[in-house]
Amino acid sequence: MGSTEAFPFESPPHQVTFAAPFYIGEREVTLAEWRACVAEGGCAYSPDPAADGALPVSNVDWNDARQYAAWLAKKTGKAYRLPSEAEWEYAARGGSRTTYPWGAAMEKNRANCRGCEGASGSAPAPTGSFAPNGFGLYDMAGNVAEWVEDCWSDSYRGAPSDGSAQTRPQCQERVLRGGSFNNDPRALRSAARFKYDFDVRYPGNGFRVARP
Repeated sequence: MGSTEAFPFESPPHQVTFAAPFYIGEREVTLAEWRACVAEGGCAYSPDPAADGALPVSNVDWNDARQYAAWLAKKTGKAYRLPSEAEWEYAARGGSRTTYPWGAAMEKNRANCRGCEGASGSAPAPTGSFAPNGFGLYDMAGNVAEWVEDCWSDSYRGAPSDGSAQTRPQCQERVLRGGSFNNDPRALRSAARFKYDFDVRYPGNGFRVARP
């Protein structure tokens, strides 16, 4: 996990051995799925009702994402949650060790971002508009940046080695992974990571869920 090719906060590269297996969403949570949560009183934020339900839900903060996971867990009886940062990166790499899941450089028609050839870069695309990675997961690079459970840290020094989330009480900044439609290709690297205040909504931010 991690990289030395861009920013200090993506390093040091380190080995993670997962203490337990996990499932992660094949796609980002969609507007249609989010609306089901709103309709049942599990989610408070109401996006544009006219928007295509196949689009990923966006403009949600970390609390919103956790609210959805809690609703889904209660509805299904399964322990849905946000993925840890380590789980997310493992899933995003899709078995690869290269800069992007498909290779060393950005390629045409691979992802939705600003400057990604073959994509608009001006708005989210319906989930699954681009080919999946080696694990069959869609949009791990681009489309919307995805909240994970972890608190932000300026490096991986002291990060858990068992794949669990790095958390501390009342941290203001949480981690986002994957880059979004309005980021440039460098932000879509498998090792790229970002921070945002947990209680601020932004149009480029969404999420996917995980469970044991």
